[in-house]
Amino acid sequence: MAASSVVGMSSQSSPIRGVQPSFDDLGTPLRDVTFCVVDLETTGGAPGESGITEIGAVKVRAGELVAEFQTLINPAEPIPPFIAVLTGITDHMVASSPRIESVLPAFLEFARGCVLVAHNAPFDVGFLKHDTQVHGYDWPDFAVVDTAQLARRVLTPDETPNCKLGTLAKLFRTTVTPNHRALSDARATVDVLHGLFERVGSLGVQTLEDLQTFSSRVAPQVRAKRHLAESLPHAPGVYLFTDDRGEVLYVGKSKDLRNRVRSYFTASEQRTRIGEMIGIASGVRGIECGTALEAEVRELRLIAEHKPRYNRRSKFPERQHWLKVTVEPFPRLSLVKQVKDDDAGYLGPFSSRKTAERAMAALHEAFPIRQCTDRMSRSPAGSPCVLAEMGRCVAPCDGRISVESYAPFVTGLRAALTDDPAPVVAALDRRIDVLSADERFEDAAVQRDRLSAFVRSSAKMQRMASVTSCAEICAARRTDDGGWELHVIRRGRLAAAGISPRGTDPRKYLEMLRASAETVLPGIGPVASASPEEIELVLRWLDSPGIRLVEMDGTWTCPISGAGRHIARLDNSHSEAHHHPSERRRRMRPLSPTAR
Repeated sequence: MAASSVVGMSSQSSPIRGVQPSFDDLGTPLRDVTFCVVDLETTGGAPGESGITEIGAVKVRAGELVAEFQTLINPAEPIPPFIAVLTGITDHMVASSPRIESVLPAFLEFARGCVLVAHNAPFDVGFLKHDTQVHGYDWPDFAVVDTAQLARRVLTPDETPNCKLGTLAKLFRTTVTPNHRALSDARATVDVLHGLFERVGSLGVQTLEDLQTFSSRVAPQVRAKRHLAESLPHAPGVYLFTDDRGEVLYVGKSKDLRNRVRSYFTASEQRTRIGEMIGIASGVRGIECGTALEAEVRELRLIAEHKPRYNRRSKFPERQHWLKVTVEPFPRLSLVKQVKDDDAGYLGPFSSRKTAERAMAALHEAFPIRQCTDRMSRSPAGSPCVLAEMGRCVAPCDGRISVESYAPFVTGLRAALTDDPAPVVAALDRRIDVLSADERFEDAAVQRDRLSAFVRSSAKMQRMASVTSCAEICAARRTDDGGWELHVIRRGRLAAAGISPRGTDPRKYLEMLRASAETVLPGIGPVASASPEEIELVLRWLDSPGIRLVEMDGTWTCPISGAGRHIARLDNSHSEAHHHPSERRRRMRPLSPTAR
């Protein structure tokens, strides 16, 4: 380009001043980052309405100048007179200069792999991104540092009346005076950047990650705790914040343990409760996991075990509710908190008593079984209740119906819980239609909520029962780098997890996992071996794209007439039974290092 130059240099300019030694393993040290400081001159203030007339950029690393880039650009429109006076760039000067579409490839190549820096970055980056998109180029996912924004966070009004580039140039005594020409202003911005690095370095900002999340609002005592992340790996896993007594305060998971924990000590963390927790925390423990699913499961188990006070979603299994079809001469529905080995029918678990009561009301709408709580002998001699007089109960209390005649209602009820909810759906639909026809829309909405509570809980239990009935499922999924993510699932519980690296035989890794996997014995009910949340996580992973079932001991199926097919109508979407992988028998596929 005739009017441009790219100059490589290795000058002995001063390194970044005042930057303290950093923990190399806590992030990307600023001295290892290549910054591309860019400045533009334009014909106006809005991308798409104005054009770029000049690009100037300076590439620096560890405080040393690496290269410079400068070119005038023909904006394909007249330069306003006041812009020409301000910048000194005239129409005559840019007449023979290249257009922006010719310059962009060279600039993007110059800035490749760098962190972009600009003073008032939204302006400069906005123009560059707009023109890149207009002319069909791919905009790289640059990290961006705005020196104007950083200055506003660091400097006080006593030091500078404003954060304009010219004002900051005087404050930091830059070697180049900004003059509204792109390269000069970019050179001045480099010195301003280094001056700001000196300020934030004294506040503990030592890495690129620190810089990106820096805010003067972060209390010094909080920022000082960043060392708690020092021993954690850059790996997926679970982390536990503890106090000085060793009590677990908070449990979380992340794809990168170190970076996630470090973020708690920056401005990116805005939650009041978590801020309180950080103030109390004195240690962080990390548990590295082989896969993301393992991390999710471990998090659930640790929350259930420790019940940390700062985890809002701490799980309390004792608060789960079940609907039970009692075992007695005249069975009824009962709300209980645990499943027993008593040959009773169960539906659940429900996360709240209110939801369980809605599902119970839906079942009573379809089956006129008794709702009283008294125990009855085979030959009761009581008085009928109001429900009997309304025709909503067959009233075994006064002996009008025998145990044998009552039994079909109970059989239908139990079938609706585990196999086919159609009788309940039909009964509630009829009730909703009648109420709607009478314009009793609020009452109809109540029935709709009851139907939803029942259908969703029934579908959930059928899904869980389908996987917990399998003694073992071995499944795999390709990783992004060509290896295999392996899981051994026993009765719905994650028993082992691991990664088979690219180029190795995943079958050998899987056999080792199976040999060392947790032994899981049969239990009572669909959630005997794992929490409902864990089983849902396992099912979600098994249903995700790319999963291969390698080995299976059992049959993973759900009834075609099950509750899942009714959820679609409730959600006004396509039936889950048509696309849900567990609604049909899964096909086994071979596993090999190269097969896809």
